[in-house]
Amino acid sequence: MTRAPLSKVFITCAITGNITQPEQTPYLPITPKQIADSALEAADAGAAIAHIHVRDPKTGRPSMELDLYREVLDRIRAKNSELIINLTTGPGGRFVPSEHDPKIAGEGTTLMVPELRVEHIVALKPDICTLDLNTMNSGGQVVINTPANVRRMAKVIADAGVKPEIELFDSGDIALLHDLIADGTFKGLLLTSFVMGVKYGFQPSPETVLYARGLLPADAAFTAIGIGRSAFQMVAQSYLAGGHVRVGLEDAVYIERGVLAPSNAALVEKARRIAEDLGAQIANPSEARRILGLREAA
Repeated sequence: MTRAPLSKVFITCAITGNITQPEQTPYLPITPKQIADSALEAADAGAAIAHIHVRDPKTGRPSMELDLYREVLDRIRAKNSELIINLTTGPGGRFVPSEHDPKIAGEGTTLMVPELRVEHIVALKPDICTLDLNTMNSGGQVVINTPANVRRMAKVIADAGVKPEIELFDSGDIALLHDLIADGTFKGLLLTSFVMGVKYGFQPSPETVLYARGLLPADAAFTAIGIGRSAFQMVAQSYLAGGHVRVGLEDAVYIERGVLAPSNAALVEKARRIAEDLGAQIANPSEARRILGLREAA
């Protein structure tokens, strides 16, 4: 399968994530105000989509508190009703085996009932939310997203009228994607992303992008996401392969070798320059909504 670069490309900015640590960079947004302000700045720099996690304002650690999500969305919407909001549903799928009995959960385990992982989606109804299909080693831990649990989460997301961004970490995830299409779990235009650079998943290279793209349905939209040092390489590779673009402090904290990115907006500005230098036209939020078949902003 071949694809030409798209006529319009949207940029997603992943604002804070749940892996990047405050110790890695002083520029990581932590509080709801900081996260919202960073998303708004990224939008001004050219991002059409803001991918949102929240954090405990006191500790900086990942959180799933509904009130934190609500405050972030309210702050963004008060100043920018067009920006597409994409909330995570990734937290809640991590298992850490106990040292003395591996069938018993140890410290750091976050596994929870699938419906609890998406309750903020039901309450807030963002434009998009991520849905991970990976079950894989992650450091010394395991991320678990069984087909049954993915189906349960996907039903809640669909019933809420929210579009899933289906995150794919390796080729087996795409095999699961096809099963979920076949049984009707996913319908219509698919929005997918290849997460590249997690140690035990897809590794970033032009060959990997083309391989993963070739496994997708022909009309699926995709973004190749580079983690760490591959972030900007994947901006170029994703666009050239016919995909969209993502950057953000969730994915990488450096804007060039040895230089911390001062903001998410700075990362978006550089990604935009790369894509435009290669010939891309950057979609604004309204154009991105039409590309993805999303409802118009209120």
